[in-house]
Amino acid sequence: MSFYTSLNGLKNAQTDLGVISHNIANAETTGFKKSRTEFADIVVGSAFSNPKLIVGIGAAVESVTQNFALGPVEQTGSALDLAINGDGFFTTRNVITQQMLFTRNGSMSVDGAGFISDGSNNRMQVFPTDATGTITSTTPVDAQIPSTNGVDAAGNPVSFAGINVGADGSVTASYADGSNLIIGKVALASFIAPQGLKQVGSSNWVTTGISGAATFGQPSTGQFGSLLSGALERSNVDIAEELVGLITAQRNFQANAKAIDTATQISQTVIQLRT
Repeated sequence: MSFYTSLNGLKNAQTDLGVISHNIANAETTGFKKSRTEFADIVVGSAFSNPKLIVGIGAAVESVTQNFALGPVEQTGSALDLAINGDGFFTTRNVITQQMLFTRNGSMSVDGAGFISDGSNNRMQVFPTDATGTITSTTPVDAQIPSTNGVDAAGNPVSFAGINVGADGSVTASYADGSNLIIGKVALASFIAPQGLKQVGSSNWVTTGISGAATFGQPSTGQFGSLLSGALERSNVDIAEELVGLITAQRNFQANAKAIDTATQISQTVIQLRT
């Protein structure tokens, strides 16, 4: 029995090492959220077992829990680098699968068609607005910047000059003639159980039955938080904390390996006595 108990311990320590290694590898990944491994003891006994004589048979991985604490915010100066000062998530749409993705990585850019998208060409979602910035629909749509805004006195198209994102999520495009056009307000999402979100890579998550459906709202309202333009949220991994955890997991692995070695020596001694 001790062999299998210690073998479970080895597997658990290996899982813990894997989670910690993943955290350390993403210490510089924008919008990354660290995870921790949680264990539970295993005890087996029948209704007729004496509770004073029940011996546990090891531990099992209960869950790998994500930590959505806010990471350090770094000033970048780029208008389309966005950070959330709150609990919300940016919403993007994969143009191939049409799947909605949720992220804390606000590093956005404008493509050739005027769509605001992330590094994987997932399009940022906004609430459509009228000319005054009032939201006209609570259904998020792709954020797209018109390349021109009418014509000037000479009949030439007025070309796009720049963009600004306000703390309330208003995405305002500026044009060469000094005119401005609000193209929408950034759509943020929140979840009743964000720890239930499924990681899909590139600092993106998708909903699951555990996380519940997304609730959409605009920045600077409720739990969604305000936006910081010209800033990015860094990974919330604490290297010092992870290195201590790495040492602990390594010692746990060594201790379980030593327990297997001890059990082997005892078994060999018993076999020699019988022979």
